[in-house]
Amino acid sequence: MIELTHDVLDAEKVTALVRNDTNGAVVTFLGTTRNNFQGRRVVTLEYEAFEEMALKKLEDIRQEIRAEFSIEDIAIAHRIGIVPIGEVSLVVAVASPHRVEAFQACQKAVDRLKETVPIWKKEVFEDGSRWVACEDHEFEMPGGVPASSPED
Repeated sequence: MIELTHDVLDAEKVTALVRNDTNGAVVTFLGTTRNNFQGRRVVTLEYEAFEEMALKKLEDIRQEIRAEFSIEDIAIAHRIGIVPIGEVSLVVAVASPHRVEAFQACQKAVDRLKETVPIWKKEVFEDGSRWVACEDHEFEMPGGVPASSPED
């Protein structure tokens, strides 16, 4: 399962999608909004996405993890829009027969998401805001036209 949503994420529901009797390990990663960054008070996070491409890239990651780790049960859900302090913005759930592969696959899925998926995070502080890591992403829109980050 791959999902982008403006709705509150239900980690238990996403995790339940990967559980089955052939798996002895289930690993779930939750990305949550923390209340600080480098000594500054964070008020909220805002996520924007190039949704069509983000869904494709998330599915690519799922297929990559399946092939590399021989794991079938992978679910990724990412929230977009405003995510208040303490709420979940990302759920990655991976299940496999053994724990080592489940942990490794989950970490790789999160890392690949951060590297390749066109989802941008804006940290909103009490005294301003900033887009995070937008400069790290270079994407092409259909037709070969480079896409800009939301700050451009």
